[in-house]
Amino acid sequence: MKNERILVAVKTYPTLSSTHIELVCTAGVREDGSWVRVYPVPFRFLDGDRKFSKWHWVELPLIKREKDARPESHSPVDRHKIDLLEEVGTHDNWRQRKELILEKGKVWTNMTELICAAKRNDCSLATFKPTKIEFQYQGCEREWDENKLAAAQNQMSQQGLFEDDAVPDNFRIADKVPYDFSYKITDDDERVSTLKILDWEIGMLYWNCLKTANGDEKTALSKVYQKYGEEFLQKDIHLFLGTSLQWHNVGPNPWMIIGVFPPPIERQMSLAI
Repeated sequence: MKNERILVAVKTYPTLSSTHIELVCTAGVREDGSWVRVYPVPFRFLDGDRKFSKWHWVELPLIKREKDARPESHSPVDRHKIDLLEEVGTHDNWRQRKELILEKGKVWTNMTELICAAKRNDCSLATFKPTKIEFQYQGCEREWDENKLAAAQNQMSQQGLFEDDAVPDNFRIADKVPYDFSYKITDDDERVSTLKILDWEIGMLYWNCLKTANGDEKTALSKVYQKYGEEFLQKDIHLFLGTSLQWHNVGPNPWMIIGVFPPPIERQMSLAI
């Protein structure tokens, strides 16, 4: 067990858990650019001074997860020992973020190679740069699966997230987003894949736009499309990908989008003589 200093780059939208009520997949990079998954993190149960945002450095004691062979997967020893440190901002065209993610870390461009790497258990988190990208969405189940919801509610009624923790009085299970958002991407070998976006930010963007639109889903979706299907595509967009434990080394394509990284495109100034 040792303390790890991690720059948080990924938080996914909450999913139900029969053990922990709900879970947020959290991942980030170390100072050398290598990825680490921190699981489980009861994000919405954290104390205020420990409730980190993306692009905050955090320091916490971690141990390798015994029941998860994926190389990046670690567990926090004690959620009360998460220290929230400085934030890495977007100044100077996202220079510090790009240095850690794109320069120190590996950037993949070939999906076949990435799938093979997962099957070899070489990696389960990755930064990916597509050659083409298209935003898509479609309706899905509007409510949580009844059995999973009942299991989570039963766990909540027992006031047991971890042995020494109680569920906050004002806690309520996150609403299910009634749409699946995805990117259809093409890699450097012209392979086309459609990957679901599980990012926390796209879920919250939908709910915020729905509120602003007074419940008009069509208007809310157009706002989500404007950001993910238009604005981000004008940037130097990269995708943070992750595999699920269930499909990590057995699924035909186990990768999902767990975050979007859209730094601005740096324009080269011409030197006129």
